[in-house]
Amino acid sequence: MHIKSLAVFCGSKAGNNPRYTEDTAALGVILAEKKVTVIYGGGNKGIMGAVANASLAQGGTVVGVIPEFLASLEHRHDALTETISTKTMHERKQILYERCDAAIILPGGFGTLDELFEMLTWNQLDLHSKRIFFLNTCGFYDHLLAHLKLMEHEGFLYSMEKNPITVLGKPEEIEKFL
Repeated sequence: MHIKSLAVFCGSKAGNNPRYTEDTAALGVILAEKKVTVIYGGGNKGIMGAVANASLAQGGTVVGVIPEFLASLEHRHDALTETISTKTMHERKQILYERCDAAIILPGGFGTLDELFEMLTWNQLDLHSKRIFFLNTCGFYDHLLAHLKLMEHEGFLYSMEKNPITVLGKPEEIEKFL
């Protein structure tokens, strides 16, 4: 699989650990250097802004998809390669999924998890089969990944084989997949 565009699901806040922003910015640089288009939520705050700014600073292509009602809350990024405004969150997610070859999950909150679980569900239902990466900075997703294994072990998932999840410990580990 050749990844030309990567959906980046992450927080519009920076979180409490500076490593989240550091790893996110490093990822943005790598994606720009590898000529991978970043497709993300369109904000200029938190680690969402960090990935966009780092990629843009290296000459990368960055596409933001942001619902109109979030433009002021997430401080819509005004210097992107392309900005797509939507009416709803569902439209936003649909465009993100359609335009990406794969997705990477960085630290974030409810919105990040919403995007992740919808993508996992769509894989499960054979609506697509896009690879999902976790950048598990400082073990941020250890508990969630353990819970996914528990759900499978307890018989609540049809098959994790339909959800090609790859866990990365450092941003540079993505390079072998690009």
